[in-house]
Amino acid sequence: MAQGEKPYRVYRGGRVKGRVPTVARPERSPARRERPPARFKGPGPRAPKTKGAANWPRRIGIGVAIFFVLVLVWAIGSYLALRSGANAANKRLPRSAKAALVPQSGLMLTHPSVILLLGTDHSSKIRVRNGFDRSDSIMLLRTDPGKGRLNYLSIPRDLRVNVPGHGYDKINSAFQIGGGSLAIRTVRGFTDLEVNHVVIVDFDAFTKVIDKVGGVEINVPGPILSNKFDCPYATQARCDRWQGWRFAKGMQHMDGRRARVYSRIRENKLNPRESDVTRTERQQAVIQALLSKLTSVGVMAKLPFIGDDVMKPLTTDLSAGQLMQLALVKKRSSNELHCRLGGTPSGFGGGYLQPDEEARRTIAAFLGRSAPQPPLPGSAYGSGCL
Repeated sequence: MAQGEKPYRVYRGGRVKGRVPTVARPERSPARRERPPARFKGPGPRAPKTKGAANWPRRIGIGVAIFFVLVLVWAIGSYLALRSGANAANKRLPRSAKAALVPQSGLMLTHPSVILLLGTDHSSKIRVRNGFDRSDSIMLLRTDPGKGRLNYLSIPRDLRVNVPGHGYDKINSAFQIGGGSLAIRTVRGFTDLEVNHVVIVDFDAFTKVIDKVGGVEINVPGPILSNKFDCPYATQARCDRWQGWRFAKGMQHMDGRRARVYSRIRENKLNPRESDVTRTERQQAVIQALLSKLTSVGVMAKLPFIGDDVMKPLTTDLSAGQLMQLALVKKRSSNELHCRLGGTPSGFGGGYLQPDEEARRTIAAFLGRSAPQPPLPGSAYGSGCL
């Protein structure tokens, strides 16, 4: 281009005919014009997985499935073991005792029920011709699932009551005379309570169950030095020097033998105010501790292996399903009320207790119909709730 020549024209006004000159575009090469359009071949190959990478959603799903299968197997095994023991325990209960019970309306999980617990102690060596022992411990348990509460009512064995067909006598003589049937009718007649179920506990065999579950935890309210019984030593000379069983105050772990000894203590040399009523409270504590242990996670996990053994000391009308319901009610309960019936030593001789005026009020509290009240101050045998 010559110097001074510009690549564009300058118009100085007006309109000029003709096309505006444009810059020429370079021509495409023939090879480029004839190339066919490329086809889309997809997103391409997947990136190779890293060796050993975990598929966590799949693993979690498999783990959950295995867990539910194990729970199902455990539940079936527990039920079968418990059913075997419960069937044997049901056969040990006479038909007359079953007939004396008042059928329960509805399930134990949803409806209140009253259970009579009778403890027999073969070591007392008290046997009669009909083969029955005296009921060493008498206690009522009322479940109230709607309120999440368990109520206990201890009945002293020396309480003087009317034994149907046999006149007035100690309440524990009913079991000796007529077995479970007469015991149920006697308790029902005195308390006006409908008894729905009965459990007869053999305290001698009870110790083996406590050992099976690994012992129990019991809170001892005060130090104890008992009278001499069941000497733990082999020689008479050593037993003569032995002062008795000792229990310190506070929470203690007890095996079967020690729990049985604790429940049988009749005399505490360190507290002369204690009585046979106190002894029934100790038996109540042992039974409650065992119920708590039986519903614990550790023991429930072993139930398929020990379910049959747990039932061996028991004679009852409760089925395996009802026992499982009772365990669930116990597990879900948030409140416990401990009551006892009592009285005053009577002048009839033989160590009778004459029922006191507070007995009816205590039974009403046991049923949840009135506020619980403690025994009267200074009363070692009085009725009341703790």
